[in-house]
Amino acid sequence: MAPLAATATLFPCKCSIGREPDASLPLKPNKNMVKINGNSATRVEVATAVASMTPPIGMRGVDEELAVLPKSFRQNIPTKKQTTDSYRQGVLILGGVGYRQTVVIRSYEVGADKTATLDTFLNLFQETALNHVWMSGLLGDGFGATHGMIKNNLIWVVSRMQVQVDSYPIWGEVVEIDTWVGASGKNGMRRDWLIQSQRTGHIFARATSTWVMMNQNTRRLSKMPEEVRAEISPWFIDKKAIKEDVTDKIIKLNDAATYINSGLKPKRSDLDMNNHVNNVKYVGWMLETIPESFLETHQLSSIVLEYRRECGSSDVVESRCEPDENPKPEGESVDLFGGYPLAPQILEGHGILGPFHAWPLSYTHLLQIKGETKNEEIVRGRTTWRKKFSIIPFSS
Repeated sequence: MAPLAATATLFPCKCSIGREPDASLPLKPNKNMVKINGNSATRVEVATAVASMTPPIGMRGVDEELAVLPKSFRQNIPTKKQTTDSYRQGVLILGGVGYRQTVVIRSYEVGADKTATLDTFLNLFQETALNHVWMSGLLGDGFGATHGMIKNNLIWVVSRMQVQVDSYPIWGEVVEIDTWVGASGKNGMRRDWLIQSQRTGHIFARATSTWVMMNQNTRRLSKMPEEVRAEISPWFIDKKAIKEDVTDKIIKLNDAATYINSGLKPKRSDLDMNNHVNNVKYVGWMLETIPESFLETHQLSSIVLEYRRECGSSDVVESRCEPDENPKPEGESVDLFGGYPLAPQILEGHGILGPFHAWPLSYTHLLQIKGETKNEEIVRGRTTWRKKFSIIPFSS
């Protein structure tokens, strides 16, 4: 259909029913009329068209115009650096190069125990990273891509991520997520996060990640162009959320893994704006392979992910999992209750814990695409767990 500019003219005046307007009289402006591409329409017609996605009477090509019309009502992406964002509860920190966002843990972000899930953390990491770029004034019309990246047809892809969880915030808790970036080698970028209680400053989780650039057409990794380096390097700082970064390479599991879950297929809702499966979904596939009985009694304390390739909507995925034999020594202290080290025997002796078992346990994971002739790795992972505490009231 033709655009709205080619539609029939509508009379912007009041007329009595069954009587033509008097051309000798001046036309009075009608407050109920609006202009779209130089053509007039009633507010009711436009509202009805937007709601029903059907052309109002006397107007042609509205389907094409409606594809453009909503954009005029969207908030424009900042072209200059912003220091605060009242809508997202965000503010720049660390001398104007870091970002802090205040978030309330919502009901759909917690599990059965009323505490935030790992998925919630990962989603918040992604959201705050994008909002950080938004406030920088560097964001183009891509998924966190800068103007220079869009010019060179580049997108960000995560190559590695590590998350350490000390404790999980509860439903309704107000938390602050800090994030900042730094250099990682010559062509990579490091991004870190810190989640803490707004009220007490207690740190719930820390995370670090490494990002590289990929050509959106060839799907191959790319060097960082100098114009992109010039855009992002002023935001780099030398600060780490995790001091002791785990660098041990994760082994590849074979088909003799203890737990295997096959036939996993991405849903349309699993795809992100780059049209590949969101990395949060990868973690879900990994954790679902672990026995349910274990998940009921343990909670995740850390996860390391090594990304190998992207996963598309038509791929069929297999998740492998192997438990590691590395229990914590019986007499080692437990970091509990605000960071105070307490021996498990003391807790058990005072009736705070049930029978104590050696922990934590860790698992090695592998996600791969199942092919007819070749299986391609998506991501390797390692998870570490601690036993959930069963609090028992003190006896008198």
